[in-house]
Amino acid sequence: MKISETAQKNHDELFPGHVSVLAEKDPELIEVFDNFAFDEVLQYTSLDVKERQIVLLAALIAMQCVNEFKAMAKGALNVGVTPIELKEIVYQAVPYAGLGKVFDFLHATNTVLEESGIALPLEGQATTTVETRYEKGLEIVREAAGETVDNLLKTMPDNQKHFATFLADNCFGDYFTRNGLSIQQREQLIFVMLASMGGAETQMKGHIRNNLRVGNDKQKLLDTLTVLLPFIGYPRTLTALNCLNEVAPEKS
Repeated sequence: MKISETAQKNHDELFPGHVSVLAEKDPELIEVFDNFAFDEVLQYTSLDVKERQIVLLAALIAMQCVNEFKAMAKGALNVGVTPIELKEIVYQAVPYAGLGKVFDFLHATNTVLEESGIALPLEGQATTTVETRYEKGLEIVREAAGETVDNLLKTMPDNQKHFATFLADNCFGDYFTRNGLSIQQREQLIFVMLASMGGAETQMKGHIRNNLRVGNDKQKLLDTLTVLLPFIGYPRTLTALNCLNEVAPEKS
């Protein structure tokens, strides 16, 4: 088996002039993988190359694949992902993957940016203050998730209400309100991270609903899962597909 012309072209778009060490040492695996990930799979998705890189970066963070993340981050910059977008992907992972998992990716991102000649820190993207983060967080969570957090604030026991407050002021107020990525992109990335890390099906179903609410339709999420499949594997992809079909059944 040889790498197809289409797969080679798509790979070279991300990594022009790159000579793969694995292609020399593990040629059979690389031929199978590249043909699948950079040719076959792309026949079934409408995501453009920039969108594909953005979702793959989020998936790699969720799965703790720091070396592949660095490679894909360089490819992302080559196809138009901006330094601010790259940083915001990493920042958006913090409330969902946790800083313990994201910390190494922050360092990796800084290394990639500096090696690309980009000075740090980048221009700030925050739009809230300590005084406004709660109210602005509630505003955007209502846009994405309806009255979910409002209901939690009303119904949770007093010794648990702080978790609902944190969803408003931290999860949404500190992160979702930032510039650099749209609300549609952030919800798509959360869906990607929950699908990629596994074990969070309840939360994933909630964010599937959020995606549909903010304008990411079912086909968009199917296209996203198609791109993810070679990187996250069949079990997690099919689990996410089952969740998607449960929340948004096919119309008869």
